[in-house]
Amino acid sequence: MRRFYKSIFFVFGWLCVGLGILGAILPLMPSTVFFILAAWAFARSSEKFYARVINDPYIGIHVRNYLEKRGMPLRAKFISIVMLLITIAVSIYFTTRKPFAIVILLSVAFGVAGYIISLHTIRKNTL
Repeated sequence: MRRFYKSIFFVFGWLCVGLGILGAILPLMPSTVFFILAAWAFARSSEKFYARVINDPYIGIHVRNYLEKRGMPLRAKFISIVMLLITIAVSIYFTTRKPFAIVILLSVAFGVAGYIISLHTIRKNTL
C-alpha cells in the first residue's frame, strides 16, 4: 500500500511541475504555488526530484523560502496581491453581475491576500 501512495504522490508531483511550467508561461496563472506542491509531493515519493525542485536555479529559492522560512520577500507579496486583485476584478467585470458570485470572489481574494500578508516577510532573497 505504501508503494501505491508513493506512486500517487509522484504522479501528483509531476502534474504540479507541469502546471508550474504552464504558470510561468501563461499570464495570470501562478507557478510558484505549483512548484511548492510538487516539492511537497516529491518529498513523499522521490528524494531525487525533491532535490531537483529545491535546488533549481530559477524556482528553488522561492520554494525554499516558503518551505523553510514560511515566508516571501516583500516584493513578491506585493506583486502577488496586486495580480490577485486585478485577476478577481477582471473576472467580476467580464463574467458575472450576480451579487452572490461577487461576494464569493471577493471573499476568496481577501482570504488569499490575508494569508499572503500573514506570511513572514523575508528581508533578504537568499538563504
